[in-house]
Amino acid sequence: MSFKYFSVTPVVFGCGVLLSGALQAQESGYFSPPFQGVQLKPSQTDLGGVGLIQMPTGRMADEGAFSIGYSDNSEYSFYTVSLQLMPWLETTFRYTEVNDLLYSNSQAFSGDTELADKGIDAKLRLLEEAQWLPEVSVGLRDLGGTGLFDGEYLAATKRFSTDNYGQFDVTLGVGWGYLGTRGNISNPLCSAADRFCDRVSGYADNGGSIDYDRWFTGPASLYGGVEYQTPYKPLRLKLEYDGNNYSQDRPVTSGKVDMTPDMPWNFGALYEVSDGFDLRLSYERGNTVALGVNFSTNFNTMKGPMLDNKAPVLSDNQPAVMADVDWQALDNELNDIAGYKTSSAYQQNDSVTFVTKQNKYRDRDVALERAAAVIANHVPSDVRTYTIVEESKGIPVKATEISAQDYRDVANVTYFDPSIWDAAQDVSPVVADVEPVYEDFDRFNYGFEPHLDQSFGGPEGFYLYSLSAIGGGSYWLTRNLELSSSIAINLLDNYDKLNFSVPSDGTNNYRVRTLVRAYVSENDAYLNNLQLTWFDRYGQNWYQQVYGGYLESMFAGVGTEVLYRQPSSNWAIGADINAVAQRDPSSTFGIFTDENDYGSGTKVLARGLTGHVSLYYQPEWSFLDGTLLRLDTGKFLAQDVGTRFDFSKQFDSGMIVGAYASITDMSAEEFGEGSFTKGFYISIPFDTLSFKPTNSRRSFAWQPITRDGGQMLGKRNSLYGITDMVSPWYQRPNQN
Repeated sequence: MSFKYFSVTPVVFGCGVLLSGALQAQESGYFSPPFQGVQLKPSQTDLGGVGLIQMPTGRMADEGAFSIGYSDNSEYSFYTVSLQLMPWLETTFRYTEVNDLLYSNSQAFSGDTELADKGIDAKLRLLEEAQWLPEVSVGLRDLGGTGLFDGEYLAATKRFSTDNYGQFDVTLGVGWGYLGTRGNISNPLCSAADRFCDRVSGYADNGGSIDYDRWFTGPASLYGGVEYQTPYKPLRLKLEYDGNNYSQDRPVTSGKVDMTPDMPWNFGALYEVSDGFDLRLSYERGNTVALGVNFSTNFNTMKGPMLDNKAPVLSDNQPAVMADVDWQALDNELNDIAGYKTSSAYQQNDSVTFVTKQNKYRDRDVALERAAAVIANHVPSDVRTYTIVEESKGIPVKATEISAQDYRDVANVTYFDPSIWDAAQDVSPVVADVEPVYEDFDRFNYGFEPHLDQSFGGPEGFYLYSLSAIGGGSYWLTRNLELSSSIAINLLDNYDKLNFSVPSDGTNNYRVRTLVRAYVSENDAYLNNLQLTWFDRYGQNWYQQVYGGYLESMFAGVGTEVLYRQPSSNWAIGADINAVAQRDPSSTFGIFTDENDYGSGTKVLARGLTGHVSLYYQPEWSFLDGTLLRLDTGKFLAQDVGTRFDFSKQFDSGMIVGAYASITDMSAEEFGEGSFTKGFYISIPFDTLSFKPTNSRRSFAWQPITRDGGQMLGKRNSLYGITDMVSPWYQRPNQN
């Protein structure tokens, strides 16, 4: 590795001064309880992700750390989301508005909307910090974007502590691409292979793809700095030597803006207004002021305050015989205290079985113990076992048998450390074909909820939204057959900015998703869904649904799904097949009969088949703890064939964050901007936000760019979700 002396001297000298001072720290004294000093917490850079000001560090945040940030300077506005997905993996998504540059040169297409860019960053920890070793990480910035900020880095960060003067996080790193344009060293990889010596400009395909060939190529630069946690807890200071000379920034190359640094040093201050809320101020390049704000929490440790009614104590005042049981009172109390809504109950000899639906607790241990207390007080003492069968969409998915006498021993604490599972055991979920002693099957259900559709970084405006109210209802014609529907009513939007229904992307695919604007902009009220569905279970582990009708907002059809899933198993496999026709957005119930019916040279899917074989797998490897891998292989809506890869992580709180990508036989040129379909989602358990227990959750999905390739049918029901209690994923209890 050869050095260019004039550029390296400042960073080596600066880091040497910082290190020589910090090495006087007496770490053991600083961390000695109970008088522990102020602790330095990792903070975010302007572009998102743990780091200094512009430059990333080798430091990782705590697992589950989640940050939303905004930063603004004279050239850029950054909107960032960063998540510590694993202890060893940080992920960041960023939207950037480039000031004074237009989205396109076409007034009809994007008007005066400023250029917006999307980028994804990832950082992987190679070495965890030890007494004498730094934390070392390698990272990729803008790995899936259009190359505005793409760069790579290798950084080492070491923490030093003092008794009275705070903590120091000292970083030294090597940057390539956007992080290395200063070029103060020769690329150390250039000696290994000539391909590392030069960096190809531009981006591959139509953007959105991963340009492996550019990684760690071209000019490189040393960078470094320090983050200082002052003894005054809210205040942190930052100093960095910047590896970027800003000669290749888009405002410079396309807008003739002068971003030449007056100095390579950046200075910053961070003030913690409250826990989870930071303000940032920095002076960068010797001529630019940047302001920022950051909100943070931790998905791993979230636990909402819990206000719950008390469980009843055991009573000796039970009915003498079964005929004296007040079944309605038992049902009401079982629902209120334990969250089990009973649809039917029946007696077989000295056993009572309750067919229920759980609507309150993710933690079934809590639910079962409370249910046992309620049942024990309401049924005769000669009943020896209580069986609770949980149903989902009419399918029995879980059953637990509780010994009445063993439960009394647990409740009365007749021995050390009793558990409900001393009295309970899982049994096969079977509903006996006998006359129920009580029945309260609720055939009709309905509800209303707000719904927000939003998109960022589009040509007509950086932020587009539509707020609607969705009313849904269902009616059970039989125990297995459900009629369901949902209607959306638009309340508020800014869709008056929309100036086209189909993007002029030069593709000739079936417009199975890019025509969505026609469905939402032409109708203030529209039918999302109207279908008949048959749910059933065969043998021990086979499940099926058969459905037909208006399956989603853009497609009608018929289909079926089957799933094989064993109790307490970490894998499942299923398949679905659907015959579909695209709905006519100008008609409530109409469907297209010819692919040219929409006109304007736009193809629609008048008739088609779509379906997939799906594999679900929850790894048992420690480095992928709490994750779910899903593969869907088959034919997508645009009739392209391939596989969707879905990876999700569940944190201890139950928060689930996932990402997916569809790789099909549709080429990047045929696909259009973005090169392939990719998206993200988050599933929030409401008991982390509410004051009362609930097992409800809500998912929010987002695709950076919506195109037609790799798109799946948006079915109303998923068997994997319906059968969750067979081997819980969504209903896992909070571990905090």
